[in-house]
Amino acid sequence: MHTALIVGVAGTQLSSDEAAFLRDARPAGFILFSRNLADHEQIRALVGDVRTAIGGDDLLVLIDQEGGRVQRIRPPLGRALPPASAYGLLYQQDQDAARAAAREATRLLAADLMDLGINMDCAPVLDLPVEGAHDIIGDRAYGRSVEQVVALAGAVAEGFMAGGVVPVIKHIPGHGRATADSHLALPVVDTPRADLERSDFAPFKALAHLPSAMSAHVVFSDIDAQSPASTSRTVIGEIIRGVIGFDGLLMSDDLSMHALAGPMRARSEAVMVAGSDLALHCNGDLAEMIAAAEGAGTLEGQAKARFDAAMAITRRSDAFDRLAAEAQLARVLGLAAMGAESV
Repeated sequence: MHTALIVGVAGTQLSSDEAAFLRDARPAGFILFSRNLADHEQIRALVGDVRTAIGGDDLLVLIDQEGGRVQRIRPPLGRALPPASAYGLLYQQDQDAARAAAREATRLLAADLMDLGINMDCAPVLDLPVEGAHDIIGDRAYGRSVEQVVALAGAVAEGFMAGGVVPVIKHIPGHGRATADSHLALPVVDTPRADLERSDFAPFKALAHLPSAMSAHVVFSDIDAQSPASTSRTVIGEIIRGVIGFDGLLMSDDLSMHALAGPMRARSEAVMVAGSDLALHCNGDLAEMIAAAEGAGTLEGQAKARFDAAMAITRRSDAFDRLAAEAQLARVLGLAAMGAESV
């Protein structure tokens, strides 16, 4: 039985202590960062060693590979990827072409990731940035309209799933209005709930059928003024599972971000009590991972069923035209090179 936790490790190889922790805790997922990546052979070996330590085939292997400035695998280790906003630029010229480019370029990315043993990508971003918000989202957004974000992010999700990679929509129920970077501080959004439901929450509602989502460390004061969405029973129960209607696998954003406070076990317990299926811990600190595992508990019941549904996607591999997909990617990279900005 898995612990309801996703963890990272410190470097490019497992230490004996990390391997022992993985054997004992059997986390449900493993996330890679730049500190873990040296070359393709090393990445495959590390993923293989983690799988061996945890045991069994049912493991989610994650990475943040959105494109643009959020891209753990960068040239020369991997191909260059455009920011989401570049697809937005193409959408303004030709909506059908933009959707096709987003899907096919992402199908190519899925093939690259699966070749390394990675079966889950923390993308696409569904957040709607607004004027005056912190630029933590910025060009990571596909646009500023619900329609455009849904069209492009939906196509990206299709491309991932066609290649056996589970997409993680983020940051549910919306991070676009945040005036602070939740890596560094806790953002508070005072916008009325009715306005949020019409705008920020709408892309997530339109794509609520997708298999996985990551919650936001953002306080929505008109809904729960005391807790960020990730630790709020009200936001997760009434908004994410209720208004938005998302019934897929829900993970928290990183427990080690400064938006959260308190001991690591308490942080982990808080996201699970609020209604998350999985807690996410990224920084590779072993002592923190042990505490997070103690707080997360076991993966069971409805959460296990959602996990199994996500794992089923990793067994899919639709045929695709690699040369055509590379041409689509090159087209969007060209737009990005001409100076893609938030749209």
